[in-house]
Amino acid sequence: MLDRMVISNTSPLVYLHQVDRIGLLRELYREVTVPPAVETELRKGAALGCSTPDLSTLPWVRVQPLQDRSLLPMIADLGPGESEAIALGLANPGCLLLLDDALGRKIAGRRGLVYTGTLGVLVKSKKEGLLSKITPVIENLRRTTMYLSPELISAVLQEAGEL
Repeated sequence: MLDRMVISNTSPLVYLHQVDRIGLLRELYREVTVPPAVETELRKGAALGCSTPDLSTLPWVRVQPLQDRSLLPMIADLGPGESEAIALGLANPGCLLLLDDALGRKIAGRRGLVYTGTLGVLVKSKKEGLLSKITPVIENLRRTTMYLSPELISAVLQEAGEL
């Protein structure tokens, strides 16, 4: 379990929820913080009929407003959830960001932030003994809207010792 703040963007919450593994976040990190834009994106997704987690049923997820909006990255192609998650990360040095979006990860890395994504959570869960295998979870993720290239799947399964 980490002793640092963990901040999540929308996609790791959605994908882990859709494959019935969102509880791994609580088991790995004890508490996850999200910015208001992530909560908004989850509600909008649910209103559109998407399977999204209801944060009111997850007492270990905390919504934290941004104190300094000047930290928001000004990138047109970055969604509000990613922007606010990165800004919250910048305001909380030493945190861990949960991001899947390639552009968001690139920006976070350039700003010196540490990040992982949905697949990184699965690998860590296996290494911590919370999952015996990640292959079935990845197969379930492939049935969602998450894009997983064969190369990425292969690399992740190799890292998890399943190839």
